[in-house]
Formats: sequence, structure tokens, C-alpha cells
Amino acid sequence: MARLILFNKPYGVLCQFTDRGSEGGAGIGRSTLSHYIAVSGVYPAGRLDRDSEGLLLLTDDGRLQARIADPKFKLAKTYLVQVEGEVGEDALATLRRGVRLKDGMTRPAEVERIADPELWPRDPPIRVRRHVPDCWLKLTIREGRNRQVRRMTAAVGHPTLRLVRWGIGEWTVEGLGVGEWREVSARR
Repeated sequence: MARLILFNKPYGVLCQFTDRGSEGGAGIGRSTLSHYIAVSGVYPAGRLDRDSEGLLLLTDDGRLQARIADPKFKLAKTYLVQVEGEVGEDALATLRRGVRLKDGMTRPAEVERIADPELWPRDPPIRVRRHVPDCWLKLTIREGRNRQVRRMTAAVGHPTLRLVRWGIGEWTVEGLGVGEWREVSARR
């Protein structure tokens, strides 16, 4: 039976078990998955940037890992996104049609404005500018380009302040505290 772990990745944690650092040794000692998960033989199915939070799936099954991570399977990835400014219908419509990025058009996203979600505090907190409003979006994509959600919101004039991956396919981070994980049954 394949193992599948749901992990609520904190801000600042690398999606790998060791910190290989960067050239010249900078970055050595950064927080990694090994600081939270003491399970051998599991690997991340996809990535979540160091400055993003939320659901990361880990498995010991290569086929399951590919089904989760490979964009050809179009598995829905849902994010709660705090953006700068008040997002209007024009920006939402653009996101729903697809956004032109430097690496081409994105697939259409499902997106809606939502009330401020009840989330764990981020450490460090986001920067707050007194005279610049912000709002939250629930955004679902079915591809996974590098920093895609951040690039999409910036392309419609609303830079991302906080990015939390809430769900991947049928799995969500609901009920997991920041830095917590649980194992679930894996169906292929």
C-alpha cells in the first residue's frame, strides 16, 4: 500500500529533506522537511515555494507522485491568495480566461473573492501598508508553472502578499496546524 502524507508547510521551509545551499554555502541551515517529518522513503509530489505555505503531499509511490505532480493529469490545485488592492470583476474575468505570462498563456483559472479566511498567523507576518487595501481570492489552477499564481495575480495588477495552498485534488490542509502532518490512505 502506498504511503501518502499531507503536510501543512510553514512559510520559509524548503520542499526538500536536506539544504544543499547555494553557491558559496549561503543558505545552509535553512528549515527543511526533515525538521518536521521523520518518515523515511517519502518524497514531495510537486513543489511549494519557500515563501508559500500550506498543503504539500509526500508519497513513497512513484506512480502516485507523477499523478499528483505532472500537469498532464490536470489535478486541481486550490490556493487562498492575499493580494494587494481591491480586485475587481475585470481582473477576475482575466484570470478566468487565462493570463498571458512570459512563458505563454495560462489555462483558465477558477477564481472568486472570499472573506478573510481563518488561518494560522504567518511568521514573519506579511508587510502591511496602511494606505493600500488588500483582499483574498480563492484560486484554482490545473497546471503548475514556476511561481504561477504569483505571476498571474501580478499580471492583473494585484501582487500576491500571502499564498496558501489549500488543496490538491481531493486532499486539503483543513484540520492541520502549521507544521503538522498526517498520513492518509492513498488511492491510485
